[in-house]
Amino acid sequence: MLQVKIINKSKHTIPAYETAFSAGMDIRANTGSGIIIRPMERRLIPTGLYIELPPGYEAQVRPRSGLALKNGISILNSPGTIDADYRGEIQVLLINFSTENFVINDGDRIAQMVVASCIQVNWDEVKILTDTLRGTGGYGHTGL
Repeated sequence: MLQVKIINKSKHTIPAYETAFSAGMDIRANTGSGIIIRPMERRLIPTGLYIELPPGYEAQVRPRSGLALKNGISILNSPGTIDADYRGEIQVLLINFSTENFVINDGDRIAQMVVASCIQVNWDEVKILTDTLRGTGGYGHTGL
């Protein structure tokens, strides 16, 4: 298992896997008091968490399915990427897609975080690409 350094300036538990085979860890709001997100409003929610990922890894911040289904709360720029060289506070950019105000309370689980390996590439600029059966077929090319 990968060891990752974390500083927790909140009074909440650090992110943890809720079940044995979970891919993501829940992230909690560190608001001190409730934050209201109005319909179609976006708010940056602090977590009090700071991490040090090793090179070759990223942390992806993703919506929680229950918040999305039950309350219309999601994450803009999803998944958000936390790069290995970022040392600032993890904050979550939430949006309220519902027609009602939604309150984020201190300690609420607002997102999930998945740590994944990633590689950097060197581009080999060429004039043509290898042909494939799919070719240039893009959006919707295989039907519904």
